[in-house]
Amino acid sequence: MNRYGSVLTACLFFVLVGRAHAVEPPATPRDVAFVGARVIPMTGERVIDDATVLVSDGVIRAMGAAKSIAVPKGARVIEARGKFLLPGLGEMHAHVPSGPTPPYSVDDVLFLWVANGVTVARSMLGAPEHLPLRADLTAQRVLGPRLITAGPSLNGNSVKSPEDGARMVREQKAAGYDFLKLHPGLSRESFLAIAHTAREVGITFGGHVSQAVGLQLTLEEGQRAVDHLDGYLLALVPPAAREGENPDNAGLVLKFEPALLPEVVRMTRAAGTWVVPTETLYENMLGPDPAAQLEARPELRYVPRVLRERWASTKRSIVESPGGVTPEFGQRYVNTRRQIIRALHEGGVGILLGSDAPQVYNVPGFAVHRELQAMVASGLTPYEALLTATAAPAEFFGASGAYGTIVVGADADLVLLKNDPLQDIANTQSIEGVMVRGRWLDRTYLDRGLQEIEKRMAGQ
Repeated sequence: MNRYGSVLTACLFFVLVGRAHAVEPPATPRDVAFVGARVIPMTGERVIDDATVLVSDGVIRAMGAAKSIAVPKGARVIEARGKFLLPGLGEMHAHVPSGPTPPYSVDDVLFLWVANGVTVARSMLGAPEHLPLRADLTAQRVLGPRLITAGPSLNGNSVKSPEDGARMVREQKAAGYDFLKLHPGLSRESFLAIAHTAREVGITFGGHVSQAVGLQLTLEEGQRAVDHLDGYLLALVPPAAREGENPDNAGLVLKFEPALLPEVVRMTRAAGTWVVPTETLYENMLGPDPAAQLEARPELRYVPRVLRERWASTKRSIVESPGGVTPEFGQRYVNTRRQIIRALHEGGVGILLGSDAPQVYNVPGFAVHRELQAMVASGLTPYEALLTATAAPAEFFGASGAYGTIVVGADADLVLLKNDPLQDIANTQSIEGVMVRGRWLDRTYLDRGLQEIEKRMAGQ
């Protein structure tokens, strides 16, 4: 199983690039009223029936019983009777295109997110062009989610010494990136220099756990988030089995010791570190579902042919080569990861929803809904899963009340659903329309944009 460490790491470094023009969004009046909605405010597990939510200038100005809210003259009235109004969703492990050659365009990825209700994205592999893009998104010159972006990766290749690490931290802070992204390969000394300098200049860091660093030191040094459950499997095998072991080795599940979970959960919670499991990515690559089943997913119509071929090659190389993953091992691997997620959640560790799209069979936007289903399969209730994508991202970024909940004064990032996601988490896919900071995008507009992307993908 050791060889899968290199497969996973290679996938996680992959970035998409390019830019194209999306369908022009329709004009939205200053005032918009959702009338008769069943509001899921995500401030508690409840539904407010027959409510009106009034939006003005992109901000929620009033919410309450339909008969108690006066709708301003000239407002756009959205008939929402019997439908469910939910805060916009967060994609907390996102990849924004960058660089010179595009399988995907920037605008296509942004649109796929928005069409699936994603209104905030944590970009995990930044580039200089993401800084003006962030400004354009904030000013709504470009349609897409609010963007919180890392800088270029700090890893074993880019950071050759502690001095390199400290310098890169200072440079990225000065450039205006929101946080630092760590990739594997850092030495213990370089990691400590990065962590100490980050505290000094006031910037957080998150991402991977390097083999030379380990989970315990990562938590002790205050890494804000650990993505992919990186380092957790290694920390959950007996100490004698850890020496020289690759943390990415999927075969560690064969040595998994559940009795070690409580202490690892305690350390994580005590550190205040959040976890972004990106569970669907690992289930796609190493889970029991065959390549043909993954390739039949309807959302692959929105993926460039070169990526579909690459993803199929990755999956088949994992399964079909000598010593490849069997369905039985794949199911055990999935079950173990889900057990870890459940224990972290039940132990009070903050969980954030992230899919690492676009990666192996994870299509931007669509993968968020599959990740929600994976959280429920791991033992979270539908409401708890929704928290990981709504209120929790705002809390993580220190912006509770600004977005992620439907409360007066919050930005109007909203998703209108036909069906109740609290009854079946798959109902987050029943999108009737999306509001991005006050801009209303109805189903007709979203379908037209998706159709244009599908045509471009078919022509490649």
